[in-house]
Amino acid sequence: MKKEIKSTYKSQDTEEWLDRVFTRPIGYLWAKFFQRLGVHPNVVTVLSMIIGASSALCFAHGSYWTEGIGGLWYNVAGVLLLMWANFYDSADGQLARMTGKKTRLGRILDGAASEVWFIPIYLALVWRFGQTHALWLTLVLLVAVFWSGFHCHAGQCALADYYRQIHLYFLNGKAGSELDTSAQQKLLYDSTPWKGNIVWKAFLKTYVNYTRGQERRTPCFQQLMQRLRARYGTIDAVPQQFRDRFRTLSLPLMPLTNILTFNTRAIVLYTCCLFDLPWLYFVFEIVIMAALCEYMRRRHERMCWELAHDLR
Repeated sequence: MKKEIKSTYKSQDTEEWLDRVFTRPIGYLWAKFFQRLGVHPNVVTVLSMIIGASSALCFAHGSYWTEGIGGLWYNVAGVLLLMWANFYDSADGQLARMTGKKTRLGRILDGAASEVWFIPIYLALVWRFGQTHALWLTLVLLVAVFWSGFHCHAGQCALADYYRQIHLYFLNGKAGSELDTSAQQKLLYDSTPWKGNIVWKAFLKTYVNYTRGQERRTPCFQQLMQRLRARYGTIDAVPQQFRDRFRTLSLPLMPLTNILTFNTRAIVLYTCCLFDLPWLYFVFEIVIMAALCEYMRRRHERMCWELAHDLR
C-alpha cells in the first residue's frame, strides 16, 4: 500500500510530512473510490470546492458569545468539512496521476481551489466578528480580510506553487512538472476562438494573469531560464550536474513552500476559530506568513542570481 501511495506523489522532495502520513493516505483511498466509479479528477476538484466553501457557513456561527456551547460544534463541523475538502484536493491530483487524466483545466481548477475555500471563510469570519463587536472594528477587519485574502493568501500560495513546480521541472524535466509560462498561456488564449469557448477563455485569461504574476515576482529566475534556453534549448538538454546543483540549493526551500500553502494555514485557522479569536488568524497571515513568503522569495532569487551568474 505504501508504495502505491508513493507512486501518486508529485515527488518525495515536495511532499510535506503531514501530507505523507495523513492527507495522502486518505486521499489515495478516495482516489481509488473515484477510480472505480469512473469519476474524472476535475469533478473531484469541483466537489472539493463546494465542500470547502460550505465550511464557511459553520465557521460563521462558531462564536461562543452568540451560540454558546453550540458554537463549539459549529467550529468542529467547519474543521471537518475543510479537512474533507483537502482530502478531495489531494485525491484529484492522485487520481489524475493514477489514470493519466491530466488536463490544463484541472491545473487551473486545482490552483483556484484554495481561493474558493478561503474567500467565503474569510467573509464568514468577518460576519461572525461583527455579531459581537463594534461596526468600526468590523470594517477594519473587513479591510484586513481583503488585504489578507487577495494580496497575502493568493500571492503566497501562487509563489509557493511556482517554486514547487520549478523544483519539479529541474528534478524530473518538463514531463514531470506543471511549470507554465505566461507567453505559452497567452498564445493558447489568443488561438482559442470565442465561439463555443466563452467559459474556457475566461479560465485561460485568469491563468494568463496568474502565471504573469508569478513571473513578475521572480526576475532572477526568469533571467536564469533565458540563459539556460539560450545555451541548451530545453531543460532536458541541461547537464545533469547543473540540475543536481539546482535541486540541492532548492530543496531547503520546499518546507517553506509547504508552510505557505494549506496545512499550516488551516491549523492556525482551526485554532483561532476554536478559541473564538478569528481576528488573530488575519494577523498571523498578514505578519508571519508574509514575512516567511518574502524570506523564501529573496532566498530563491539569490540562488537563481548566483546560478545565472555562473552561466556567463
